Formats: sequence, C-alpha cells, structure tokens
Amino acid sequence: MNDENQLILAHLVADWSARDPERDVLTFVTVEADGSLAGTVRSYGGLWREGQRLAQGLVEESMAPGQSFAIVMQNHPEFVDAMVASSIANTVFVPIDPRIRGAKLAYMLGFAECRGALVADYALAQLTEVLDELDGLDWLWVLDTGMGAELPAAVRARWLTQVQADAAGPDLAIRASDPGQPMQMLYTSGTTGDPKAILAPYTRFGEIASLGPAIGLQPGDRPYTGLSLTHANAQIITLGNALMGGYRTVISRKFTKSRLWDITRAYGCTSFNLLGGMTTAVYAEPQRPDDGDNPVRFVFSAGMPAAIWQDFGQRFQVEIFEFYGTAEGGITLNPPGHGPIGSIGRTPPTLVCSVRDEDDNECPEGVLGELCFQDVDGRPPPVTYYKEPEASAAKTRDGWFRSGDIGHMRDGWVYFAYRDGSGIRRNGDFVNPAFVEKVLAEVETISDVFVYGLATPANAPGEKEVVAALVVEPDFSAQAVFAGCRAGLESNFVPGFLQVVDEIPKTASEKPQERFLAEAFDAAASNVFHAGG
Repeated sequence: MNDENQLILAHLVADWSARDPERDVLTFVTVEADGSLAGTVRSYGGLWREGQRLAQGLVEESMAPGQSFAIVMQNHPEFVDAMVASSIANTVFVPIDPRIRGAKLAYMLGFAECRGALVADYALAQLTEVLDELDGLDWLWVLDTGMGAELPAAVRARWLTQVQADAAGPDLAIRASDPGQPMQMLYTSGTTGDPKAILAPYTRFGEIASLGPAIGLQPGDRPYTGLSLTHANAQIITLGNALMGGYRTVISRKFTKSRLWDITRAYGCTSFNLLGGMTTAVYAEPQRPDDGDNPVRFVFSAGMPAAIWQDFGQRFQVEIFEFYGTAEGGITLNPPGHGPIGSIGRTPPTLVCSVRDEDDNECPEGVLGELCFQDVDGRPPPVTYYKEPEASAAKTRDGWFRSGDIGHMRDGWVYFAYRDGSGIRRNGDFVNPAFVEKVLAEVETISDVFVYGLATPANAPGEKEVVAALVVEPDFSAQAVFAGCRAGLESNFVPGFLQVVDEIPKTASEKPQERFLAEAFDAAASNVFHAGG
C-alpha cells in the first residue's frame, strides 16, 4: 500500500487487517453500576468486518460520496466502526457530543446537512425533539444500550443490530481515494458562540496519527483516553496513533477522574491524555496512599498548569509531556526533560511558530501576542470552515494560521497565556487562574474547581472580577476557603466570589464552559459567596 493511501482510514484498517487481523488494537472500557470494569475488544479484523457491515448500510440508505451523517454517542466501539464505514463509503461523518440538545443540536445537524444519524438510545430523546426542524434528515440508526427507548415514527429508523444483520453482501471496495478530500466535519467547542464546522481532510487525521514516536510512544506502550471521540484530541491523537502504530489502546466510555488510576492499573496503561481543566480536576481528588502505584510512564497533557506541574508528577510518579495543538492546525511539543516547566514546547521541524502583535509584527521575547503558525515552506496549514469562506480566509490571512490563543516566546520555547478574550485583568495585573485553582484544588472539601473572569459594574473598563466555580463536599465552609486563599495567594489573586455549583459545565473535551457559569452567576444568590461577606 502506498503512503498516500495509508493516510485514509479505511485503507489503513484494511492493511492492518490483512497483516495482523487478530491484533486487539482497541479495548473499550465501561464502568458498570457495581463499580466493576467491563471491556469490549476490537481487533483490526473486527474493525474491518464491522466497518464493512455499516458501509453496506450507508449504501442501502443511498448515501452518496461526500454526503454527511452524524455520530451522536459516547465512546462505544460502534463509533469507530462508523468512522471506518464512512471511509469505505466515501461519506463524511459529523461527530456530535451526545449531551448536546435543543437549538444547538438542531443547528449542528442542520448546518452540516446530515442526511442521517447513528445515535445511542440515551441521546435519542433530544434528537427526536428536533426532528421537525431537520427536513434533510432521512434516517436514524439507534444503538441499544438497554435504555428502553422506542424508535421515532417521524423518520425512517432502525436499531443498529438490524442494520448489521441486513449486511450480507460481499465486501465493498474502498471508495475514498484522495487523502485531501473531507473525512469529517469536526465542530469547534463553541464555548463563545455557535461552533464552526471544520471540514477536516484525511491528511489531517493521517499526519497527526503518524506522530506516535514524536509524542513519546514506544513499542509495547498501551495508551489510554477517556476523552470523547467527538473531539480531535481523543479521535486523532489517541485513536489515530493507535490505529496507525498498532498500539493496544484503552478507551473508556467517558472520562472519570475518580476511576482514572483504577483503569490504568487494570489494563496496564502506560500513558494517557489530559486537557486543561482536567488536570486540576484530577489533582483535586483526595490523596490516596497508592497514588504513585500505577503503570503510567507519562501524561500527555495540553494545559498542565505550571503551578501544579511538579507536584502532579511527584504525587502520581509520572512524567509530564506537555503539548499544544488545535483541531485546525499548529502544534508544539515539550517532551519530559527537554523544555522548561510551564512551556508548551517547540514546533516540530515541519512548522514555524511566531508570536504576533495586533499590527501583525513579531513580538519581542517575553511579550504577549497571538500564537501563529506556518509550514516551513512559508504557507499556513490549510483551514476550511464549512460554508464560512470569510472565517476560513481570516484564520490564515497573510500566510499565518491564527490560533486565537495568546502567549509568548522565550529562548525558543513557547508559553501559553490564555485564549484571546478570556484573560483576567484585575487592578492592572493579569491574574493566572492556575495559581488560584491549585490552592483551591488542595482544599479537602472541594472536588472540582474552575476559575474565570467576570466583568461586573465595580470593575474598571477591560478588567474583571475573579470568580471560582466550585463543586464541594457537605462540610464546605466559604469563609475557611477565603481564609486559605488569603494565606496562600497574593491579594490580587484571591477570588472575589465563590460560586458553588452541582457540576462545572464542560465540553466533550472536558473544557469548562465559562459562558454558562457566567450566565448563571447571581451575586445575590445563595450559592454565591462574596469575599467581603
């Protein structure tokens, strides 16, 4: 098989299936109601067989090359089966977080022009609620997980088992042949508004999936992820590298910080991925005597706060491999022992990173600006937002990929500061939320924390108040927490408000959704505590 075909998912799986069909490349783990762990294995041969069955189903649904369908579910084996099937049939899949509902769900399905959807039964009700708004959606396949759901009558609907049973024909030839054609529409997080649909080609999946050794993976490694396959991190970095390199990878149905280490011990996992606020959430778990007794060699982290970097590594006896990347383009890597603590790393040899100011000049060392990327040949990584040519052009204007993230450079190493528009400036100083979160995460009565900035009438223009959103235990004391913050933080970093919530709203990639917390914030509410109160 030539290198170009290797970038196309179906060709990749077909090649491995021919060479090593019984290799148990993926194990999908579920935490059962009694707390036990149950696993379902997909070998390369199994992925090829199940992908073929669903590909025949797509053909039976008259799905033409280039047409789209949605995958709305957690990390089930059938998610990956559908990805392989889409590649065989040369269609475009649209992964959607199964927690999304209402207007946003209708928007994502309609905007992507989905002709059908593969949906888990636990997400069927919210999809059924918006069917009247989706004139172009013709069919549904429903994964039965035992929820007792009924198939809707408003659209052609079948249980997935029926689709699989009806596939009795010979294997289909792989229809996807051009690595530059769209593989999927991958929605951005949409933390600040309607998400954009990235029209992602096979090349993006295949090239990132070829980075195994560059991101620290060695022969015999067993990676783990609990991140959603609807997000680029789990789907491309973990799943992609597993399939490309033959790493026997473990994927849990969803992220569980309380069982994270139990899963790695049970399956002998040697690495796992964490994003942003997940690191603080894991660190906030009560300390246990066996925290360091695990097989994990390194954590592949995007957003490990410098404030807890060393403490996290020492507590869990792991190394930190820090990296930065976006679904559209740009990547930096900081392998253990190579770069300074707190740096997101350097670009690989194929890329150049430049920190640029508002006038598009390169910033001096240590000066904040936008992180921008360019291929070594002077061209930006290509970006196509579906039906949004102006946004696509703006993302790569003047030859640079514009990340929208703010950071600085020092001695050739890149440092991330904040997402453009989300920085916290208070009394003339920039507040680093990571330092605040570290102090709060170490409080025994706090089980999860996210610190954000909120503009209030009392703030000067352009400045924000520091708000700490907390998930707490029954014996939580706001005054004790404020006292601890005053003792452990400089005065400007002490939160002005503690906002107690049942859970911190997060995207499929476990990124805290600041806007929902801000919308729910009410200084006079009983769940909000003022530093001076």
